[in-house]
Amino acid sequence: MERELYLDKEALRTFKIKRAIGNIFQYGFLILMALFIVIPFYWMLISSVKETWEIISPELTLLPHNIETRKIAWPWDWAWENYAKLIVGIPNTSGVGGEWTFRPMPFGWMFLNTIVVGLFTTIGMVFTVVLAAFAFSRLNFKGRDVLFTIMLATMMIPGEVFVITNYMTISQWGWVRTDNHFHNYLALILPFITSVFYTFFLRQTFKQIPNELYLAAKVDGTTDFKYLLRVMIPMAKATLTTIIILSMIGTWNAYIWPSFVTNAANRHHLLVSNGLIVGLAGAVESTGPNSILNLQMAASTLVTVPLLIVFFVFKKHIMRGVSRSGIKG
Repeated sequence: MERELYLDKEALRTFKIKRAIGNIFQYGFLILMALFIVIPFYWMLISSVKETWEIISPELTLLPHNIETRKIAWPWDWAWENYAKLIVGIPNTSGVGGEWTFRPMPFGWMFLNTIVVGLFTTIGMVFTVVLAAFAFSRLNFKGRDVLFTIMLATMMIPGEVFVITNYMTISQWGWVRTDNHFHNYLALILPFITSVFYTFFLRQTFKQIPNELYLAAKVDGTTDFKYLLRVMIPMAKATLTTIIILSMIGTWNAYIWPSFVTNAANRHHLLVSNGLIVGLAGAVESTGPNSILNLQMAASTLVTVPLLIVFFVFKKHIMRGVSRSGIKG
């Protein structure tokens, strides 16, 4: 009996040691991965409130310093005016070159353009994705599975190929770098109102809804469109919410396509992401890249922080939508 108790204690102690070692490696790996994400974000935030002399200094500092004492500055003495410079600009006092070292950014127009493009892109995407997902999950038409397989295969094509073909199409319609607001919006919206991935994403959710409900509705004389509106969309609300959130985030983050099709000379056509980069590019040409690194970090913060806020606010909805779709990470 005593020997059995001793063996049980030894086994328990061995188990605890193995579990502790496993936890050390597990949490150590997670902490290491978190540092790869947190450190660049922290550096971006801190650099955005540093003064120019500290940015161009070869000395590495983890917090903003006072230029006179060379000691860590109090938070209220940090260069918060860097964010104001993005809005009001930096006048050129050197007497060489143009009127501005950094022209003020039309944030009102940039935010309005981003919201308009994001709103109509999301509406168009939800409309096309819902109809396509319903067709591929419920309607039995000839060649459905073959067509769906071909559509999924397009996900293997690099995104740059679609950028080229979309650009050629938009160019033929005269919508590239136009001064017409309406055509500018169309060039930014139309190429992104469809999504193969979101169609697959929503189809997986629709497939989990029992087919018996659809058959019973058809027996009662319900049309496909009415069944879609009254049954499938309410039951897929979590997945649709995720698609809407991710679509808006994608529009906010868009840079490559808006840079191709918008007129950089007309700043009232720019979105938030590419507008800040365009404005800073002019300052780099006149002052050098290091002298406005703090402004670049401030601009990056303005683009990034709203996305983080949206993600943390709607995190539960996003995770619920992913789990309802049946897609495993």
